[in-house]
Amino acid sequence: MTTTEHLPATTSLTPLRRARERFLSGHPLPDGVPEEVVAAWRRARFFGVPHDLKKGAASPQRPAKSALLGAARPVLERIAPALGIGRSALFLTDERPRVLWSSGNAPGPEPWTDLSEREVGHNSAALALRSRRRAEVHGPEHFLDRWQEVSAVSVPVLAPETGQVLGTVTVASPLCTGGGPHPGAALAEAAAAAVEGELLARARRAERVLLDAYLRAAQGQNRAVAALDGRNRLLSAAAGRMLSPRALEALERTAVAVRQKGVPVDPVLPEGAGCTARLTPVSHEGAAIGVVAVLEPLSDAAAPLPRPSVALIGSSVSWRHATRRAVALARSAEPLLLSGERGTGKTALARELLGERSARVADAAEGCELDSVLVELAAGHPLLLRHSERLAQSGVAALNTLLDAHPDAQLLVTYTPGAPAGPCLQRLLDTLAARSVALPPLRERPEDIRDLLPALAPRPAPGQPPLAWTLDALRALERYPWPGNVAELAHVVRAVAEDRRASGPVRRAELPDAVREGPAARPLSPMEHAERTTILEALRRHGGNKARTATALGIGRATLYRKLRGYRG
Repeated sequence: MTTTEHLPATTSLTPLRRARERFLSGHPLPDGVPEEVVAAWRRARFFGVPHDLKKGAASPQRPAKSALLGAARPVLERIAPALGIGRSALFLTDERPRVLWSSGNAPGPEPWTDLSEREVGHNSAALALRSRRRAEVHGPEHFLDRWQEVSAVSVPVLAPETGQVLGTVTVASPLCTGGGPHPGAALAEAAAAAVEGELLARARRAERVLLDAYLRAAQGQNRAVAALDGRNRLLSAAAGRMLSPRALEALERTAVAVRQKGVPVDPVLPEGAGCTARLTPVSHEGAAIGVVAVLEPLSDAAAPLPRPSVALIGSSVSWRHATRRAVALARSAEPLLLSGERGTGKTALARELLGERSARVADAAEGCELDSVLVELAAGHPLLLRHSERLAQSGVAALNTLLDAHPDAQLLVTYTPGAPAGPCLQRLLDTLAARSVALPPLRERPEDIRDLLPALAPRPAPGQPPLAWTLDALRALERYPWPGNVAELAHVVRAVAEDRRASGPVRRAELPDAVREGPAARPLSPMEHAERTTILEALRRHGGNKARTATALGIGRATLYRKLRGYRG
């Protein structure tokens, strides 16, 4: 009842029919009426939906071009003949939900083009959109009189890359009499899966067209080229040096406008961008899918900026907030604490904050002696103290004593949280708490990975293009959780650049197994992790052929499939 669970026989709906009649007449409801059904009836009454509605409101404006409808129509037209004559109807709705396409002539929502609860009350399409899973609504669970003899099942259609709900596939039929799921449930599930597959295939074809357009425009050493579609971005090294985060955001807004309008749009770069952009729309199957921007420095602009420091690269909100706060605090000659997980870039940011100042560097992880260093700090010389969590208690005590006497010491401290801090170290952290910055881990800012790649890649040899990445490889990099953060990403980029023999952009197949396959859907034991690594390596050696992989590992093919499914959760 209003779920994906088994439906009781029609006779069990009789009490629900009586309960609906009492609800409509304003009488108290009997016990045992499902609360979710009563809540749906109440929402319909709140929205002012008449239960005896015969015809829907004026048709809502549908999108002029619907990517969902374009991908779904050929799929649904192949499936429609399986409905049977006069037995079921098949509908496609968007996320609002508006009916975009229908087939069949069974009783159902055919007079209406808007299936939102505000217009027609409780129905399976609206419920599937809200719950993000398959939903069934039968007979008296509906609010409208017209649908009392109708059963419907709806399955949400999700965007393959983002998981965003795009719409639903709905099968409506005369009221079911059996005790199992709606007889059209399997058909709706298969149709939704097929539509999602077509959406993914079209997205990949479009991304390939965008990548090809980028590669054609980027031919030539040090040419500043960017390709954008509002979701993906490809930047040459020269473009990465030339574009500020604000200028890049302006180009992405322009790319979105081009996709929506289908015609060229002049980019509006922010004041002081230092460059101009010449845009060329990229089309696929008659529709604009993005733009390629060729950048030129202004004639009176200053010399090109040097390669940006990795410590300051990133356009995510969390990273911009952290670095701006660190820069602001570093303007005054007082202690500053940079905390964060291993590899987040604490030391790199500290060196960037010190700038041209000559500073002593002491690393507690290397067992440094602090006596002479603290003397220089007390005399006014800057000090960068790394891995403060590894300091001996005597060293922490000496540092606390110095800060008591010199609260304005030019001290930068890096700290990696881990084991509980002892009393002395906790006192130091409390002293520096007011002037501390926590750097976010890379898994919390995956949108910064595409900005980091050009800066982490080795400089290309003379006459060679900079390292580029396919969109499939970029998606794999962004999905990986990066337990080692930016340091681990830098290691992967260097290893790929040094080991590759192929030309052109880096493909997903060239990435390390763990990055290419993505993280396991659940935490794995050390034994499972080792087993997963072995299986993935064997799959790579045998070109992805599961039969040969199973033979090489000495296990059955069914066992291999079961283990792979288990790793995916």
